[in-house]
Amino acid sequence: MAINANILKRPSDKALFTASAIIFPLVVLIGYFKTYYFRAFFDVPAFGSWLVHLHAVVMTTWVLYFVAQVALVRTKSLKLHMSMGMAGIGLAAVVVVVGMATAWNSHIVRHTAPAGIDPHAFFLIPVLDMLFFVAFLGGAIYWRKKPAYHKTLMLMTAINFSPAAIARIPILPPEMMILQWIALPIVLGIACFAYYTWKHRKFNWVFAVALFLFSVSGPLRLWFAFTPAWLDFVGWMAGSGR
Repeated sequence: MAINANILKRPSDKALFTASAIIFPLVVLIGYFKTYYFRAFFDVPAFGSWLVHLHAVVMTTWVLYFVAQVALVRTKSLKLHMSMGMAGIGLAAVVVVVGMATAWNSHIVRHTAPAGIDPHAFFLIPVLDMLFFVAFLGGAIYWRKKPAYHKTLMLMTAINFSPAAIARIPILPPEMMILQWIALPIVLGIACFAYYTWKHRKFNWVFAVALFLFSVSGPLRLWFAFTPAWLDFVGWMAGSGR
């Protein structure tokens, strides 16, 4: 009975992951409300390539997959959760391939980027987004039998994909868009980590390392994107692809 009592007293982080399953798709929906999901009702530029649409469909599928996996854990459908986990590996591979193809087409082939930013420099952003996604998901798969690490790394995949949507939400003035894109996802991640630590009274070093790397990458990628080393490398890739 003592063992059962201890199990019942284990801290629950259901609230955190339920909130993530609600906030993640909501942020994506709001961020892309005008430019994708309800673009038929607004005067917005046409897609420059069919890859943009494919990328949107694939990423939306991943968001729904994330929500479904959280829901399965909440309903204790663990066998189905694990079965879908295997399918998720295949979906993740599609996310990376389509995401990189879209980024290459947009920034290298069609030379599109936010106003005032070199497309070759901006190309680093989606590259690192996908690298972090692979790293966090890979860690979640590796620690799939350790729920504390597995769950928090899956949460980090959602936080990692949030900046693109957050940057499109009119929260701060346009001249502060870069600050919004970098700072708000980091604040969101720190809030999740603080809540998780408070709830469990235990330091999750995997969560901490993942969040730290994600946080420092924001300012660093802005700096490195404009260095001659990166611009020359992208220029070389673009030239070799002709």
